Amino acid sequence: MRRLPPVAVALGIAGLLPFIGCGLGAIAMPSPDAERFLAALLAYGAVVLAFLGAVHWGFVLESPEPDAMASLTRQDRPRLILGVVPALIGWVALLMPLVLSAEAGIAVLIAGHVATVAMEAQLRRRALVPPGYMWLRWGLSVALVVVLATVLVLRLMGAKVVF
Repeated sequence: MRRLPPVAVALGIAGLLPFIGCGLGAIAMPSPDAERFLAALLAYGAVVLAFLGAVHWGFVLESPEPDAMASLTRQDRPRLILGVVPALIGWVALLMPLVLSAEAGIAVLIAGHVATVAMEAQLRRRALVPPGYMWLRWGLSVALVVVLATVLVLRLMGAKVVF
């Protein structure tokens, strides 16, 4: 099993900080500041989702063979699709405040993050995703989904957290 470099793990964990900070702001700050934090949380969640998809293009493009891109295999197609779909889901999440609410956008992000890590788990079973990557992805995904779901539920309930 190929281990992830410690810096990748540290950066992945550090990437949770904006989720936590913006999430706290979205449920603890008075309006209109809470709305700004919710918008920042939504934007960051969409950016991260797009990044997670793009990783799969990297896996395909990493091939050591010089002509690999000219002759993509059948197994590369789902990986390339997974490289684009999360970005589209993130974009839809960003559009939700225009048609429904920011909370609807958070719900779309939750679904997008869960679906992305679930698809990656399927690719891992087919040995198309490195195992070291998956344990980090599961840990980070659970943490960020917990933050997003907590913010969503508390906002829908109208609850505020006071420190």
